[in-house]
Amino acid sequence: MTRVKRGNIARKRRKKILKLAKGFRGSHSKLFRTAKQQVLKSLKYSYIGRKNKKRYYRRLWIVRINAAIRIYNINYSQFIYYLKKFKVALNRKMLAQLSIIDKLAFEFIVKSILIKE
Repeated sequence: MTRVKRGNIARKRRKKILKLAKGFRGSHSKLFRTAKQQVLKSLKYSYIGRKNKKRYYRRLWIVRINAAIRIYNINYSQFIYYLKKFKVALNRKMLAQLSIIDKLAFEFIVKSILIKE
């Protein structure tokens, strides 16, 4: 019986996994079976991490806005309510940036909302 060479499909698949496992410690980056398990786990964690990052930053922006708005004797929920009521189209990220970088612009927004109230 003659020897059958299977081509390079399996090698390509293994090299792709080992390339993804580059930087892992020990056998997690050297041995295919453990590397495959670790790559699948790391991909799962990175997917979850991308979702968590969005949550984390939204929470951070809300905290920053709330801290900046308390100076004007108004709380966060009232502030957001007035923004929606008077159709101010600024998202939380921009409001948080304004509260840190451009305090005068943020103050102008708050005062204009409080005057309309």
